[in-house]
Amino acid sequence: MPPKPPRKGGAAAKGQRPSPDRGTGGTSPPATARVEVGETDFVALCDTLRVSDNVRTNAWKTYEKVSSTDRNLMDYRGKKKNMWGICLFSAAVDLDEMTFTFTELLKSIGVSVCTFFQLLEEMDVNMDTISTKVDSAVSRLKKKYDTLLALYHKFERTCERIYMAQPSNQTSPEISSPLLLKTSWITFLLAKGKVLQMEDDLVISFQLLLCVLDYFIKLSPPAMLNEPYKSAVSAISVNGSTRTPRRGQNRSTRTSKQTDVDTKVIEVLCKEHDCNLDEVKNVYFTSFTPFLNSVGIVTSHGLPEIEDLSKQYEELYLKNKDIDARLFLDHDETLQRNHLECLQLERTPRKNSPDEELTLILPQTPVRAAMNTIQQLMMILNSASDKPSDNLISYFNNCTVNPTDGILARVENLGNIFKEKFAEAVGQGCAEIGLQRYKLGVRLYYRVMESMLKSEEERLSVHNFSKLLNNNIFHTSLLACAVEVVMDTYGRNASQSGTNTETDLSFPWILSVLALKAFDFYKVIESFIKVEPSLTRERIKHLERCEHRIMESLAWQSDSPLFDLIKQSKEREGQVDQPEPTCTLNLPLQHNHTAADLYLSPVRSPKKKGSTVPLIPTPIIDAQPVVTPQTQKPQKSTSLSLFYKKVYRLAYLRLNTLCFRLLSDHPELEHLIWTLFQHTLQNEYELMRDRHLDQIMMCSMYGICKVKNIDLRFKMIVTAYKELTNTNQETFKRVLIREGQYDSIIVFYNLVFMQKLKTNILQYASNRPPTLSPIPHIPRSPYKFSNSPLRVPAGNNIYISPLKSPYKFSEGLLSPTKMTPRSRILVSIGESFGTSEKFHKINQMVGSSDRQLKRGAEVSTASKPLKRLRFDIEGQDEADGSKHLPGESKFQQKLAEMTSTRTRMQKQKLNDEIDTSATEEK
Repeated sequence: MPPKPPRKGGAAAKGQRPSPDRGTGGTSPPATARVEVGETDFVALCDTLRVSDNVRTNAWKTYEKVSSTDRNLMDYRGKKKNMWGICLFSAAVDLDEMTFTFTELLKSIGVSVCTFFQLLEEMDVNMDTISTKVDSAVSRLKKKYDTLLALYHKFERTCERIYMAQPSNQTSPEISSPLLLKTSWITFLLAKGKVLQMEDDLVISFQLLLCVLDYFIKLSPPAMLNEPYKSAVSAISVNGSTRTPRRGQNRSTRTSKQTDVDTKVIEVLCKEHDCNLDEVKNVYFTSFTPFLNSVGIVTSHGLPEIEDLSKQYEELYLKNKDIDARLFLDHDETLQRNHLECLQLERTPRKNSPDEELTLILPQTPVRAAMNTIQQLMMILNSASDKPSDNLISYFNNCTVNPTDGILARVENLGNIFKEKFAEAVGQGCAEIGLQRYKLGVRLYYRVMESMLKSEEERLSVHNFSKLLNNNIFHTSLLACAVEVVMDTYGRNASQSGTNTETDLSFPWILSVLALKAFDFYKVIESFIKVEPSLTRERIKHLERCEHRIMESLAWQSDSPLFDLIKQSKEREGQVDQPEPTCTLNLPLQHNHTAADLYLSPVRSPKKKGSTVPLIPTPIIDAQPVVTPQTQKPQKSTSLSLFYKKVYRLAYLRLNTLCFRLLSDHPELEHLIWTLFQHTLQNEYELMRDRHLDQIMMCSMYGICKVKNIDLRFKMIVTAYKELTNTNQETFKRVLIREGQYDSIIVFYNLVFMQKLKTNILQYASNRPPTLSPIPHIPRSPYKFSNSPLRVPAGNNIYISPLKSPYKFSEGLLSPTKMTPRSRILVSIGESFGTSEKFHKINQMVGSSDRQLKRGAEVSTASKPLKRLRFDIEGQDEADGSKHLPGESKFQQKLAEMTSTRTRMQKQKLNDEIDTSATEEK
């Protein structure tokens, strides 16, 4: 049965319908007629949530629009109510009239957080169903929920290790483990809400949780505690009681810093969780202690009164109108994931024992992964200094103009700015935490700078780098890149999707903080990765993603220096020159440039077609001025040329993926679409100003299909586009039409794209279409290691991959975190494996399968002995692949080569990927 049309109340003989009570603290509604829309159950839901007339009307309109596209909703009454709730939520966000909390909404429609998010995605079928404003609100809720869920599971497991399951009779009856857990969790929620402005910061939130646990452990009777916490508390008690009621302490006593003995509990907590002690102490003294003093905690039986804490948290929760995280204590169904997700989240991975062949090692928990990632960074930077090394000072002294004072002043000035901006984003009490992270970035900055200069010295055999080292943009970019690596390391969140979703401190936040243009930042990324081999795969992927975002949109913002460079390039040859000639597209992309090449660009003399003039060396050293003939034209920009080459390759990769999904029946169209796409980037580059690369791609695809009479609608394009990696719905929902005006991708196509390119698009419908652009040469990314795990040939279910990050860095670097892929046996080269039977099983699997495949292809039927993987031959494992047995099959040789140590694999792959297959003129 179709939805009932809106009906007017109060205007007919029915009279006025009394308004329901709007809840505690609400004002009495005026006794005037109001618009009532929708079915009776919809009206009841609106009354329960106390929504305004505007929200009711807009929500019902949205529901009618969605239900007209999905008739299945009409046959499922339960799902219909869920859809009403989603529509009410969307309307309330859009109109800024939120009269209910997110938890109230979930309770009213009877769904969990995960189900709500899933239904909202299903409902977002059209580009105008869910606004970008709602997308942003939902993203914030997702991040906060993921963070809270990860922290609560960690809190539960930690408390199980802290408190005894069956405490002795010596404990006070007024203090029980459940009460301690409940009071601790609510105290943490209140502290998190008051201290952190950015509540999805998993690392600072966890460090704050450790501070709360430290506080309550000290208030707990030792008889309730397990070791080593019992001994830590007992040691504190010997040196002075920590359980003096706070009401009996004056402010100076409460705010005084702990003694060395008092830090014993926090030291144990940090050791147990591989957490940096100095960072946690910083959080304790700069954030947690001021919080305790500000809330005025009232104690009862030595513990803070839970009712008082809960009341204060209630006020915070109602103000934010989001998730009531106290419900985690009750395992409320609205906050639960499905069983498998919870199982994977709750279990921390562990190694197999020798007799546990079939044990599946599950992925790390979000908190454990975050701590391990930080430990990796600390291992790299522990030996580094936040001051220039002697080698760097030597380089500085060799410069014509010594850059030392400028470098030190810049680092200090930008540090003050960073500290201030970090506090604004995260919370005013977190300024010192921000400064700690910045100092780590400074260490990495000096480390990478020294490596860059050493590389340039070897390349050019010079020692005077005055021009480069006195370049302000180069230094700011290099420092920004180093700090971004640190911020990304600490910015790991609790997303269960397997990707690191953005936070308020995510890139490009650092660009705005340091007032740096994205196009300038892009110049340092590749060189940074090349000279810092200790970067993990995750950090390399993050920097590559930053580079992609710059090429997609950030470099195309109105204030970007990119447009001036393009304009200069166009003027070089009287409007006939191109940022990058199309004839070079199908040539391999060179990676032999350095940061100096890009920051001191232009470096190339203009050349006619077919010219073989070699690359002019980068002028990074001071030299005598050279008289340039007046007839010589400006040199061409290396940075612009490389940028366009990379943009073309990224653009084609995106297009190729989208065409594969949508136009597999019309492969001939891909080349036409690419030609229009490339023509637009090259000749109509103004269309990219304040827009996104993918917007031009989608319009090019639609335009070509339109003139070729292929039925491909924008709805289909957008649906496929949403499934691509690293996409944002704002890309097609909010496109710049003209200054200050935004609309959907369809409106942009009709009013802007088609008007600009109509003549060009129509040429593709004629018998003489434009000359097709060459397909770009797509090399492997210079940043990635080989894909892992690598499958052993011959169809076996055996894979080899480099060692992953460990469970805990305190346990060493040789413990893989999970089985990749999901198989029966996990082998880690360089680590004790267990019983020899497992090696025999691998030999049997590989040998038998190899023989079956080979016998099918061989003419001779002569039997041959099965070859073995030499794991079980004493002294002949040869993991470095340096030796091979006579008659050994190629795949066995490959296996031996691939099982070298992690360090050697990464170093070799980096060297391989930097090598180029052909010489290309830059």
